[in-house]
Amino acid sequence: MANLKRLGKETLIYGTSTVLARLLNFCLVPFYTYYLLPGQYGVIATTFAVVALLNVVFLFGMDQSYLRFASEQENKTEVFQHCFYGVLANGVFLSVLLWVFAKPFAALIGIGSEHAYMVHLAVWVLFLDVLNMIPFTKLRLERRPWYFAGVRTVSIVVNVLGNIVFIAYLHKGIASILWANIFGSLASLVLLSPVVWRELRGGFCGFNRMLYADMLRFAWPFVPAGLASLLVSVIDKPILVHLAGLEQVGVYQANFKIGVFMMLLVSMFDQAWRPFFLSHAKDPDAKATFASVLSYFFALGSWFLLGLALLMPPIIQSRIFGDFHLISPAYWSGLSVIPLVLTGYFFYGLYINFMVGPVLTKKTRVLMWITLLGAAVSITTNLTLVPHLGITGAGWAVALSYAAMAGALFTFTQKVYPIRYEYKKLAAMALVCLATALLCRTAQNGILWVGLGTKILLLTLYPLWMWLILRPRKPAAPRVLP
Repeated sequence: MANLKRLGKETLIYGTSTVLARLLNFCLVPFYTYYLLPGQYGVIATTFAVVALLNVVFLFGMDQSYLRFASEQENKTEVFQHCFYGVLANGVFLSVLLWVFAKPFAALIGIGSEHAYMVHLAVWVLFLDVLNMIPFTKLRLERRPWYFAGVRTVSIVVNVLGNIVFIAYLHKGIASILWANIFGSLASLVLLSPVVWRELRGGFCGFNRMLYADMLRFAWPFVPAGLASLLVSVIDKPILVHLAGLEQVGVYQANFKIGVFMMLLVSMFDQAWRPFFLSHAKDPDAKATFASVLSYFFALGSWFLLGLALLMPPIIQSRIFGDFHLISPAYWSGLSVIPLVLTGYFFYGLYINFMVGPVLTKKTRVLMWITLLGAAVSITTNLTLVPHLGITGAGWAVALSYAAMAGALFTFTQKVYPIRYEYKKLAAMALVCLATALLCRTAQNGILWVGLGTKILLLTLYPLWMWLILRPRKPAAPRVLP
């Protein structure tokens, strides 16, 4: 019990730092939309999408390798040094390669060779981030969550302040965002330097060829798995930039960021769900409990989905804050993307629910194939719909890719770890959700204040409907024969 409490406490600490990071990054969205033109924001969105993919290649799965080998080897310093120097050498090689070929690479990803300087700055972001990763992983292994969360928080604050100073006061343009990231990563490295120095101060332990070969063999499968996972969430930007242009990517990204609120709900659920189902897997009524969890998640998640999808567009366009809006009017043409992105993250929440199957049966390799399926659906949908629907097509790609992943994982889980979910309740909740959305859609076409009032009324009644569906039914009294 003590171990479970400690796990819950650490999960809360790690989760809080993650939530803080997402919230602070979202707070920068209004700032960006007022200081950057859509085309400039498109350059940033595309650059960071590529940075996220390259980060996997720079790290090469060595963080996972460190967790595995440091927990088994007696000489943990030797493992740390091989991982740290390994990512350092890989980072130097790839950084030099990107630096030399910055112009053709910038043209390849769609931001234009004139933005080669953005690639140069991105190289520094990648290099510093990869140096931070092994010390961060060491803190996780040593179960030092406060140190971990503290360093991350300082880095985030430095990043946010750097954005404000460089953009609003120094007027450095889009390069400001990368400079802010560089200073945030440098702050992390400085704060993590005691961890690194403690492992490196005694000198190099010597190159253990067999150990390093074993670590690489363990690490490399995480590269395609990591790329597959990221492709689902970032592949839309590089595709969109070639099909619709940088300006539309900027409009899309600003509205896409509204989905962070739904993602926060899913992330917090994920932090609690995994340790929960692992600790209750051997309970006699485990499957019934897991079925109830899905039902309650569906109720809460669908309420969040409807509330954000129906109210965020009018809130963004309202004059609650006078002449200031949550997103600049220059980006309002992408408001149709918001409900689709939120729907995608809702399906991702269902996907997290179905994770119980492969994890408990130790058949997690299927997750890579399912994420590859999601990436394939995203790419196909983007290529098919964007030429006809513009950025709304990219929004549909997000929703359909996560829906495909959730459906595939549900099918697999039912084969390896069958759970009798509460299908009647789920169907009833889905019908109420669709009916609420349709009624709100109909009311929206009338007088503005009537439409908004109808939305608020229906959203207020929604939890009551969910309670009526989810409440336990009393068993029927046995009939007494005369």
